[in-house]
Order: sequence, then C-alpha cells, then structure tokens
Amino acid sequence: MGPVANDAWQKRFFSVAPPATLVFFFVLIFVAGAIVTLDHKESLAILQLQPRGVIAAEQMRPPATSELRAEPAAEEPDICENKCRPAGSEALPRGIVQDKSNFEMESLGGNPERKEKKGNGRHSKSLLAIPVGIKQKAIVDKLVSKFPDTNFIVMLFHYDGEVDGWRDLEWSGRAIHVGVRDQTKWWFAKRFLHPDLVAEYDYVFLWDEDIEVDSFDPLRYLRVVREERLEISQPALDRRSQIHHRLTARAARSGGVHRRYYKTSGHGRCYGNSTGPPCAGWVEMMVPVFSRAAWRCAWHMIQNDLIYAWGMDYKLGYCAQGDRSRNVGVVDSQYVLHRGIPTLGDGGKATATAAASALGTADRLAVRQRSYTELQLFNRRWKKAVAEDGCWTDPYPNPATTTG
Repeated sequence: MGPVANDAWQKRFFSVAPPATLVFFFVLIFVAGAIVTLDHKESLAILQLQPRGVIAAEQMRPPATSELRAEPAAEEPDICENKCRPAGSEALPRGIVQDKSNFEMESLGGNPERKEKKGNGRHSKSLLAIPVGIKQKAIVDKLVSKFPDTNFIVMLFHYDGEVDGWRDLEWSGRAIHVGVRDQTKWWFAKRFLHPDLVAEYDYVFLWDEDIEVDSFDPLRYLRVVREERLEISQPALDRRSQIHHRLTARAARSGGVHRRYYKTSGHGRCYGNSTGPPCAGWVEMMVPVFSRAAWRCAWHMIQNDLIYAWGMDYKLGYCAQGDRSRNVGVVDSQYVLHRGIPTLGDGGKATATAAASALGTADRLAVRQRSYTELQLFNRRWKKAVAEDGCWTDPYPNPATTTG
C-alpha cells in the first residue's frame, strides 16, 4: 500500500505544479512591468517640468553630481548704459545739457522764451576772426565793413591790448573784442575758437589784418565755395600782393577756382602728376577759410605752444573731409591784396625813434627765428605721432610728387 499511495501523491503534485508555476511567473512579469512603467512616467513628468538648460546640464553632468542647478536668466540690456553723453554731463538729465555755444550777444531784458521760439528760422551765419593792432585800424575798418552783419559774426583779437580805440567804428559794438598783448592769430584761435564755440557757424574766416578787399565780396565768395564744395579755401591773391607761393596767386584764366599749380623749371617744380602741397591741395595761412567740419579737425592740429603754426599749412589737407586735391582750392573770382606789413614784434604800434625802430627790427628777427624753430618742432611731432599711432592710416603715405 505504501508505494502505491506515494506514487499517487506524486502524480497529483506534478499535475497541479505546472499550472501554478505558470500563474506565478505571469504575476511576477506583470508586477515588474507595472513598476518599470510607473518609473518611466515619473521620469517623463520630471523632464517636462524641468527647463531645457537643466536637462542639458543633467545629461552632461558626471554621475557623482546629485544636485541640479538651473542657468541664471539672461539680463535685459540697459538702454541707458551706452548713451553718448558729453564728458562731465553724466550727472545731468540729457535734455538740459547744451554742449555747444556761440558768440551771439543777448540783451539784458526781454523774454528769452520768445527768442527761443523764433530760433528755428534763424539765418545761417559765418565767423570772421582777425588779429588786429590799432596801427592798422583804417584797413581793418574797410575789411570788416565788407562783411554784412546779417551773415557774419566779427571777432577781433587785439594783440596790442588796445580795445577802446576801436569804439568809434560803426560795427565795433556788434564785434567780439578779445585783448591780450603780444599774442598771435593762432594763439588766439586755439584758446577762443574751440569747435564747440563756433559749431553754429557755416564757415570760419581766420584772416590777417593787412588785407585789402576792393575786389572781394564775401557772399559771392561763399556761393562759389558751396558750388565747388570746398572745405578749405582762400581768395586768390592779387598779383601785386606779397606772394610766397605761386599757387595762391590769382589765375586770370581759371574760370573761378583753381586747385593746382604748374611749374616746370627752377626750384620747387610742380607737374601734372604732383599730388600735394605746395603744388595741389594747399592754401596759405594769411586768409584761410574753413568749413565747420574742416575747422573742427584743424583746431585739434593747432599746437598749444606753437604760436606761429608754421608747417601746419602742409598738413591742412588731412582736414579736407576727403580728397584734398578736390576739396581744397583757391577762388580766383574773388581776390584780395595782401600788403605783407610786419606787425608782430612791435605790438602793431608805429615806431617814433631810431632806437625804437632798431628794437622793433631785433624783435622781428626773434619772431622769424622762433617761426623756423616751430616748423622743425611741428614736423618732428608729426613724424612721432604717425610712428606711434598704430590705428591711424595715412591717406597720403607718399610725399608730394615734384618730378616730371
């Protein structure tokens, strides 16, 4: 009975075990799949809630890092940070800043607001600035009288300190008078004609005092300058003038303006292929006329301690706002007579005695010597500046051509 009973039990066990084992196996797979699915859904939910920057950082992060950090948000640009403001005005609201001025005289009474409303229709003007001595009063009177007050502001630099002696002239009351003894035109210009002070004026006439203007009309002159688009110019010199460079002499057959000079013999030749001063793109310093833009450039070139500006005339073409051979010229249709009176060294006053005359001659020799010294110093400074400025490109790298 024993073996028979045991066999029967084994048959019953093996007949039940396979189905039970199969059921248990399927339950185990179902539970494991549910766990994986749940974990995957949680991961997707986390990824959807996280910024992309965090996801990218998490993917690139070494396994040892457990803390997630989000990228800082990009800062909005400051619209006020890069606004161009005149130096020194940063503490003021922009609308109250006036960084330019002029030489217009204001009345002590009246309503400035009314004048401000009329300002938009104000007539454009230019500036005439002249160094003067009382000895040349008659010729200066004739010169200034040619410039109408509706079109020109007049400024006199009194190098002899004599101001009161000019008050009887009709136009003296509207002129700006600056008196400093024994100083030159370029000393005054550097200190009193800053570009921001003359920015309202279309042109700056920076003339010597010993100029006769019988054949000159300033309004017609400016008409030609505008038509020819000259940034730096001068009226031609009457051939009776004291002429230092033939380029500035009047060319009767030029048709109104000439920009170059030809000389095929002797010293200092100028040919058709000559490209710079004194053959082309050049004016002298006794009667130059600058556009607003050209003067802003030229003023920066004036050396504070070099009061005669010798050598600067050869560099003015750099301020011509383009091609100096086109934008610099001599106007023949309006010409002047340069008398060439030496006034520096004697204060512009007539010498009454032989001793005083000798002293004046000695002073003028000292003036001449300093002029040559300044020329050499200016040229050295120019060469040094060119060598040191690696960001500046010379538009005229080759010297002016003077060979045939």
